[in-house]
Amino acid sequence: MNNLFQELKNSSQLKNLFFRMLVVVMICIVLSLLTEAFFTTNNLLNVLRQASLLFLMASGLTLVLLTAGIDLSVGANVGMSACVAAVVMTNTGSTTLGFISGIGCGMLIGIGNGLLVTALRLPSFIATYGMLWILHGLTYYFMAGTTINGFEKSFRFIGSGYLYGIPVPIYIMSVFLILGSIFTKYSIYGQQIYAVGANPIVARLSGVPVNRRLMLVYILSGMAAGLASLVFLARLNSAEGDIGESLTLPAIAAVLIGGTSLFGGVGTMFGTLIGALILTLVLNGMNILTIDGNYQALVTGIIIILSVFLDLLFRRKASS
Repeated sequence: MNNLFQELKNSSQLKNLFFRMLVVVMICIVLSLLTEAFFTTNNLLNVLRQASLLFLMASGLTLVLLTAGIDLSVGANVGMSACVAAVVMTNTGSTTLGFISGIGCGMLIGIGNGLLVTALRLPSFIATYGMLWILHGLTYYFMAGTTINGFEKSFRFIGSGYLYGIPVPIYIMSVFLILGSIFTKYSIYGQQIYAVGANPIVARLSGVPVNRRLMLVYILSGMAAGLASLVFLARLNSAEGDIGESLTLPAIAAVLIGGTSLFGGVGTMFGTLIGALILTLVLNGMNILTIDGNYQALVTGIIIILSVFLDLLFRRKASS
């Protein structure tokens, strides 16, 4: 029976992924018909590069949502980690120390979120929303209104360099996608994360260390945000207090559009990649068509609501 349920679940996920890939193709066709500027090599590479930056943040967030939690501090984490890495690199002249400090800062923030959720038993929404404001305050205090720019060329390579004509962030995204997919699908940790999201009580009774798995997903989410901060920093070649403020909503949107359930237990890394592509394509299309920037937030919000509605619809259909 369990095998039958798993096969039905996998079949449903494959249908969802196919449907979302179809949406990607349709968006590409529509934008190609609307403007000749869309279907060019430079623009398509730009779309993939933007989607890769979004996916780096959203990959860690996917793990959190699989446990039926959420990390609202992911954008603020990126901002804080980027500023810490920038200050360390500027003061020491060491790119290696900048890398360590950026990823380390992201992981520490993930540990903080994990402790708030597991030790204090705060709802993830409250814990990470509070962390968001703490990080915003610390980042502004840390930067004191200054802007740091002009990093080493070797560091900027990870955000704006090319290898064989392909932007480097796309390679980083590919590595994250492969490792993340193997981790979630084939490792015991990944299976336990799905179990925690599907039903934490049953998971605990089955011997799954629920709190340790929750700590793990918040730490991995923080680490992914720390790495994403370095790629953003290398891409922008500049760090300032508000660097991560606008990144949280698109990251959450990418995960939800990709089919990861807000209620836990369902979702894939590949789905999140498709979600990042859909969102990036829509925003890229609006930019090319010179649609007012204020409408971009409006469209993002509508897409999130539609994604959650479809998730609810699929769940009701499955349960019936």
